[in-house]
Amino acid sequence: MDKIWLNKYPKNVPTEINLDPQHSLLDVVAESVKKFADKDAYVNMGKSITYRELDQQAEAFAAYLQNTLNIKKGDAVAIMMPNLLQYPIALLAIHRIGAVVVNVNPLYTPRELEHQLNDSGTKAIIIVDNFASTLDQIIENTSVEHVILTKMGDLLGFKGFIVDFVVKHVKKMVPAYNLPNAIPFKQALSQGRQQTLTPVKVVGEDLAFLQYTGGTTGVSKGAMLTHANMVANLEQVSALLGPCLKEGEDTIITALPLYHIFALTANGLLFIKYGGTNVLITNPRDMPGFVKELSKVKFTAISGVNTLFNGLLNTPGFSELDFSKLKLSIGGGMAVQRAVAERWLNVTGCDLLEGYGLTECSPVVSFVPYDIGKYTGSIGVATPSTDVRLVNEEGQDVKMGEAGELLVKGPQVMKGYLGRAEATAEVLNDGWLATGDIAKMDEEGLLYIVDRKKDMILVSGFNVFPNEIEDVIVTHEGVLECAAIGVPHEVSGEVVKVFVVKKDPNLTEADVIEHCRERLTGYKVPKLVEFREELPKSNVGKILRRKLKD
Repeated sequence: MDKIWLNKYPKNVPTEINLDPQHSLLDVVAESVKKFADKDAYVNMGKSITYRELDQQAEAFAAYLQNTLNIKKGDAVAIMMPNLLQYPIALLAIHRIGAVVVNVNPLYTPRELEHQLNDSGTKAIIIVDNFASTLDQIIENTSVEHVILTKMGDLLGFKGFIVDFVVKHVKKMVPAYNLPNAIPFKQALSQGRQQTLTPVKVVGEDLAFLQYTGGTTGVSKGAMLTHANMVANLEQVSALLGPCLKEGEDTIITALPLYHIFALTANGLLFIKYGGTNVLITNPRDMPGFVKELSKVKFTAISGVNTLFNGLLNTPGFSELDFSKLKLSIGGGMAVQRAVAERWLNVTGCDLLEGYGLTECSPVVSFVPYDIGKYTGSIGVATPSTDVRLVNEEGQDVKMGEAGELLVKGPQVMKGYLGRAEATAEVLNDGWLATGDIAKMDEEGLLYIVDRKKDMILVSGFNVFPNEIEDVIVTHEGVLECAAIGVPHEVSGEVVKVFVVKKDPNLTEADVIEHCRERLTGYKVPKLVEFREELPKSNVGKILRRKLKD
């Protein structure tokens, strides 16, 4: 294990970045607020907030958290909402008092939410009312002391009243809930403006995020990402995209949710660093509505997963949009398919560049440098200050062009999994993170993902872990045993398929799916169910998912 794989960087790309250990995300934001005070930082549903307004509202909210709720440095505070203006305000406020952001998927079931809140020790949660009923069902079983409740239209001015009326009374998207002690977000902001924020010193080694992931196996775990991890990743990505981004001039379409690490770093934080504007898309699944939003702005950049790009290309009206300013299209979260990349280029005139990352790496490990500027099927070169190795089962480096497990070492690699020393030790050894992905490298230093070492399923860029699916299904009284795998799907990359051995002969496919739908987020619910008399097992009785996949 003594050979380190070195990348051949394009000209003008540094091989190393300089990092100040005292530097935090707050410093990055403060610099942009100073330089771009009157530029739009975020836009949502036609309403914009400037960098100055973002800073002022974040300070007010931070003052409320600190003075009224007594949130202290190191406390965990959860955010559970889609892309709304409230999200960046809450995030910056939490960091301003030295607390830790726990990003929560709004589509979580009560079971999933309860696990994450308890595992993180969340003290307070900011949640949009559409999902308050989920919290209502489990809050008594958690450590949560404070609930701050927001509505979709809270920061949209008069338009917000219309949005909230439609969401609640026309679309019926706000199920009944009972959270009598919840504090309205707007009230918290109003009170915070009357309070004084006591400065808190935040440095690089302080935790910024608890970003939940299954890692490569098992139950969802909190990856501890420090301010230094995040700042390093911003600098690394900047080095590769340097020729493309212009300070104070870019507008990026943010359709992927900011609670997902990809959009959080590549959109929400990177474009803040550059003084850009994030156009937040709250519901990208409404493709006609999404295209209508795109028609209102001359955007210069867009990020997404393969399914999002494919969906846009197949939505009427998209091909008629004005792409004259578009210069950067970023694909990640799952493999970008060649057919989609080629069609994207034909329609928009902009190459779709692919990167690779994982939650444990804040997340970017590699990216196709802007200098290359075309789809190659590669995940690019490792970012500056990142070492990568490809090793065989014995941990020995493989030869150039051969496939091996991708190991990563760099300043963006997480501190570890919260409270899970054993799980951390499984993936982190002497600073090297074992990704569980099989890759190869060509003579130009370009990396290619070949396969996944583990059984993780990737549905539209989201990790789905077979253990979790199986644990839910076997709670059905009609199931004897089961196994979950991913099978290829032309739209989402993969979907979940389960193999079930019946205990009750009357058990149906619909029974299994409905049981899962009540307990799992939509993308985790099996799309295919196959009944078997028995499942293939090893000599010690372990179910062999690989044989089912083969």
